[in-house]
Amino acid sequence: MPFGLNLKDTLGRSLDHAITVDEKRKFIRGQQEKSLFKESRLLNFLAYLFIAASFSGCTQETSQPLTQLKRIKQSGELRVVTRYGPSTYYESINGAVGLEHDLAELFAKRLDVKVKFIVADSVKQAIQTLTEGKADIAAAGLLVDETRKTKLRFAPPYRTLSEQVLYSDSRPRPKSIADLADGVLEVSAGSGHLSTLKAQKRKYRQLNWRVNFDQDVHELLFLVSKGLVDYTVANSDQALIMRRFYPNLRVAFDIGKPRELAWALPMSEDGSLYDETVRFFEEVKENKTLDQLVDRYYGHAEAFDAALDSSLRRDYVTRLPKYKRLFVQAAKRYDLDWRLLAAIAYQESKWRSTAVSAEGVRGLMMLTGVTAKELKVKDRFNPAQSIWGGASYFRQTLANIPPQVEDPDRTWYALAAYNLGYGHIEDARNLVVKRGGDPDKWIEIKKVLPLLSKPRWYRKTKYGKARGAVAVHYVNSIRRYYDLLVWLTEESKVGTMAMVPEKSSEAGA
Repeated sequence: MPFGLNLKDTLGRSLDHAITVDEKRKFIRGQQEKSLFKESRLLNFLAYLFIAASFSGCTQETSQPLTQLKRIKQSGELRVVTRYGPSTYYESINGAVGLEHDLAELFAKRLDVKVKFIVADSVKQAIQTLTEGKADIAAAGLLVDETRKTKLRFAPPYRTLSEQVLYSDSRPRPKSIADLADGVLEVSAGSGHLSTLKAQKRKYRQLNWRVNFDQDVHELLFLVSKGLVDYTVANSDQALIMRRFYPNLRVAFDIGKPRELAWALPMSEDGSLYDETVRFFEEVKENKTLDQLVDRYYGHAEAFDAALDSSLRRDYVTRLPKYKRLFVQAAKRYDLDWRLLAAIAYQESKWRSTAVSAEGVRGLMMLTGVTAKELKVKDRFNPAQSIWGGASYFRQTLANIPPQVEDPDRTWYALAAYNLGYGHIEDARNLVVKRGGDPDKWIEIKKVLPLLSKPRWYRKTKYGKARGAVAVHYVNSIRRYYDLLVWLTEESKVGTMAMVPEKSSEAGA
């Protein structure tokens, strides 16, 4: 028997009752087919159990909680809490800008998501927004300190600053912490400067301060500049910027040790987003993107000249009103910011329509005779013709800049070209390439422009010798004037915010 004992037992007595050999064979084949069918069904059932188990395993795996990074990517949105201010985030004519803003946008681009900015009124509110889970990251100019480390997880620091005591030139300069006892020192609630003051109080028992719960550091600097508060503490970056806007602000001295700025994340066992920020800052430091951003916002601020800025403030009131309408009209026609046109004119002529240089350029925009003829400007001393001609020429210069150069660098390139001629900018770009730099970044161009006055370098160029260092100074000056004009047109808003009734409480006594 080919099927063994099992088959025989299965056939049983039914096989014995078969009448013929053929019928026996048919009966056996039938039983074989039934047996194979049963075996097939058993195999199918086992296969079903295997697949079901596998599917159950996959379902169980995918049902695991998503990491914070995956949730952000899935939602397509990165929530960033920041603070309003020239050193962090502010609204310009071209939209939101600022060092923290630009870094957050770059990080979101890396994640392939959009940024939702949440603007807090103070450091304290920014930290509260983060700890309450309403934001993923705080990019708000936060100082790293040991107290905050107990509640927050800081990304790698991206900037090292000093803390400075500031005062108004209307009062004597304090030379040490001991001298602060003769006035009122105020700091903003939630400020990282509080930890520095507390540390200093261990050495100087007479040190006292007030915590202001209404004004942030920028508004406190305004109050100090007006003589309404005697002293405050600010980061060196903040002091550098705000002194341009409040020329009577003075730096008394540094206090404490250098401090670091960093993004903050909530305390969590989920390190996915934190690990990504670590990789991000390693990358922007390595490829010099961070240096370029810092230069964008602070590179020209170091060329602070209180006398020149004071002159612009005076001329803003006495001279600009005669020409403001013309600047606005020309800017609208050529899709420019009127304050940028006014800043160019101030650098060129100090807003004097009858200005003449030793080289023969003249008028508000100091056009050459050749340029005026090309632009069909008949009378360079005519304010309207000069402004419209200058606006047209600057727009043409902007159009010559390679399309891959992005703003605001694109504007700085055009300003340098307005001063030198575009050919020399091309020479500078070629020099940057030869030196292994990025020709599309202003931070690289401004390093090589001064080389165009040296024979070793300009002999290798197409357009020859140029006063490149003068062009760099020209661009820095216009950037400074432009920033100040923007500030002057918005200054009343800051003053209004700063002058609201105070709700300060004593601290450190």
